[in-house]
Amino acid sequence: MAISLEKGQRVSVTLPKFTVGLGWDANSASGADFDLDASVFILGENKKILTDDYFVFYNNIKSPDGAVEHTGDNLTGAGEGDDESVKVDLSKINTAATELCFVVTIHDAASRKQNFGQVRNAFVRIYNQDTKEEILKYDLDEDFSIETAVEFGRLYKRGGEWKFEAVGVGLKGGLEDYLSKYN
Repeated sequence: MAISLEKGQRVSVTLPKFTVGLGWDANSASGADFDLDASVFILGENKKILTDDYFVFYNNIKSPDGAVEHTGDNLTGAGEGDDESVKVDLSKINTAATELCFVVTIHDAASRKQNFGQVRNAFVRIYNQDTKEEILKYDLDEDFSIETAVEFGRLYKRGGEWKFEAVGVGLKGGLEDYLSKYN
């Protein structure tokens, strides 16, 4: 049975291989399609990206160590379940990596006049790649009325153990703001 997380809650992740699924529904009254993009920042002890190649997103779908792989860009968010997902294999992760931040941004948010206040049913979940069994899920039930980017969660290493934290922190900006933060 999956663990349902609250904002700020942390849980150990003992499975070495899993998939992180991110999902959302656009408010139908908003008009234009919503193109939300999942990204992963693979950080070292200094809270910075190991190298540019360790920023995994729709234009760089695999980390150099092969530990993190984006499965593809969903341009509309249509359909049920995960809209975008990322496969993680901690047995391959670069030994310098201490944190993976999972971020979702709205593509062209400013020109389309879109924000996370127009997004509903947003979630992040971790599930077993082989059995499809859901291990944990975090539903973002907050109204991010002006934010155009949200850090859904983070996986971090402490004392040799990996833990997942439900973050749910938004900002008014975009991918560039996270790049500035983690570069």
